[in-house]
Amino acid sequence: MHQIEQKPPFPPFTLESAKQKVRMAEDGWNSRDPEKVALAYTTDSQWRNRSEFPLGREQIKSFLQKKWQREQEYRLVKELWAYTDNRIAVRFAYEWHDENGQWYRSYGNENWEFDENGLMKTRYASINDLMINENERKFRWPQGRRPDDSPSLSDLGL
Repeated sequence: MHQIEQKPPFPPFTLESAKQKVRMAEDGWNSRDPEKVALAYTTDSQWRNRSEFPLGREQIKSFLQKKWQREQEYRLVKELWAYTDNRIAVRFAYEWHDENGQWYRSYGNENWEFDENGLMKTRYASINDLMINENERKFRWPQGRRPDDSPSLSDLGL
């Protein structure tokens, strides 16, 4: 018997369930585990990420593997911007450094659309990178999940 994949909370979203979905996405991406992260998307999920257009979980996994090889010491904060029945808009910032030790803060917005099982079927991301010095970093928690008491983007003025 084939089990239906589900990823609660499910649409239609409320303020609380939309916030929960955003935090779950942030936690997943901060794990830097492409296999785990890809399970939040439909098998035929469509993305636009900068100038790349991954289609489906296998391309998403490959995209994420390359991303996190290049973007070292990656730390991400996402914040709910708006939501409707099965869509969520977020803004985010993440910090990382390249193989030469140059730090960046990447700012962006994402628009997400979910199927009835809570899996993301479309993700549109627009992202800009800003070179920063190491002493300008704001995301300094240990690698992994952002602690609950860490400031939000709004708290940080980002």
